[in-house]
Amino acid sequence: SHRRGPRADMVPEIAAAVGFVSGLLRTRGCVSEQQLQVFSGALREALTEHYKHHWFPEQPSKGSGYRCIRINHRMDPLVSRAAGHIGLSLPQLYQLLPSELTLWVDPYEVSYRIGEDGSICVLYEAKPHQQQHQHRQQQQPGSYGGMLTCKNQMMLGRASPSKNYIMTVSS
Repeated sequence: SHRRGPRADMVPEIAAAVGFVSGLLRTRGCVSEQQLQVFSGALREALTEHYKHHWFPEQPSKGSGYRCIRINHRMDPLVSRAAGHIGLSLPQLYQLLPSELTLWVDPYEVSYRIGEDGSICVLYEAKPHQQQHQHRQQQQPGSYGGMLTCKNQMMLGRASPSKNYIMTVSS
């Protein structure tokens, strides 16, 4: 039965990866929210399909190279195909995304590196086979926002909005 559709255990990792790439596109402000939704859906489907027979929770590093999303002066084909759904050309994608990006999507861990010698940052981490802790992760919908996480948490953590925030709203 696990041959059909996305593996349930694949979903949070793919969501984290897709959220990260969409977040990168969003920060440049050239792509509308509606386009981002279409892009995210297309990339999620592409990754689910691509990883279907290459996902080994019992050996998380197996197939890691195959699952890796890479921009290295060449655009990752899965990313460019998803971008095609919203009419983004390759030159536009190169402007919007880092020229060096590696995103590792492995069971229980999604991490990325920007630049060839940048440090590796973990986007998503789960402990193997501890389903009872899953509800903890789902409490923070912001945790899939990739780079925007810290910002979201700062915004959420503020009981009262800051002065500039009030000024922006009223102007």
